[in-house]
Amino acid sequence: MLAAVTAGVLSLTQCTSSSHDDRPRSAADDDGSRTGLEDVVTGYTAGFSEDSGYRRPSRAERHAVAEGVGLLLDRHRARAERRLADVDFQVRTVTDSGTGRRYAEVSDRSEDAAAPRGWGRVYVDLDSPIRWSVQVPHPVADRNTERLGAALLSRSSGGVMVLAGAHRKAGRGDEADVAHHRRSVFHAICDELAKRGVPGIQVHGMADDSAPRHDVVASTVKGREAVREGRDLADALRRRGYDVCRAWARSCPLEGRKNVQGRNAWAQETEFLHVEFSPKIRDRRKHMKAAVAAMTTVTRDWRRM
Repeated sequence: MLAAVTAGVLSLTQCTSSSHDDRPRSAADDDGSRTGLEDVVTGYTAGFSEDSGYRRPSRAERHAVAEGVGLLLDRHRARAERRLADVDFQVRTVTDSGTGRRYAEVSDRSEDAAAPRGWGRVYVDLDSPIRWSVQVPHPVADRNTERLGAALLSRSSGGVMVLAGAHRKAGRGDEADVAHHRRSVFHAICDELAKRGVPGIQVHGMADDSAPRHDVVASTVKGREAVREGRDLADALRRRGYDVCRAWARSCPLEGRKNVQGRNAWAQETEFLHVEFSPKIRDRRKHMKAAVAAMTTVTRDWRRM
């Protein structure tokens, strides 16, 4: 078990926002009301836009963050904090008072600066052995994928969430599109997970006209290590009434063949799923809950590995 909190503890309850109140909130509003992990995440991403800041990290900076996260996974909290402090990152513990589950939140101190670096956050389950990850490379740009990631993490134990820290169109050119660039903190962390054999499910959002016949496109990118898990996910979604294009069995749009985290997982022989969700699923709470429930069928299997 990790050491006691050194940088503050936040107490959270499950998200209770209704469909007419999706206002992103921090862990504790000024009036003292408390919210869930999903609201903590959306409170962080609320300021993301094409004009929000992004600076490409150096190799040493990427390595430092990935190494710090690795130390945290190995339950070396104090060493992780020291390593992350080298690049002005911090670790604090957030506790969901609805489930009692605790997470280590790895965050960039520059988030509140006038020119944030946009390197993202990581959430690590502290109360269970780490068995899987959920990756969110395009928060806000792929609307509500950050909600899907946070909801999955809070509903399935043993997970890590890797969250990009900027809109995919922030910064210069497309350098903030972390799903297609290896020189990012996001990729360095995902690489650390893949090297450890930690499977990953990466959530994306597609437009209505990208795959008009399908609600979901599921792919293993280049490898076939996660075909069984992909079938389980597709079957679970189908039982809930959604049409899924299965890229390991047929040609599909948006298969993510150039996704660098997926290709890297393949090189490490680590299970990886790339999942595109339609706006219908991402924009309606009942559909989001169904999608998260389907994804837990995959993470449940990974927890048994």
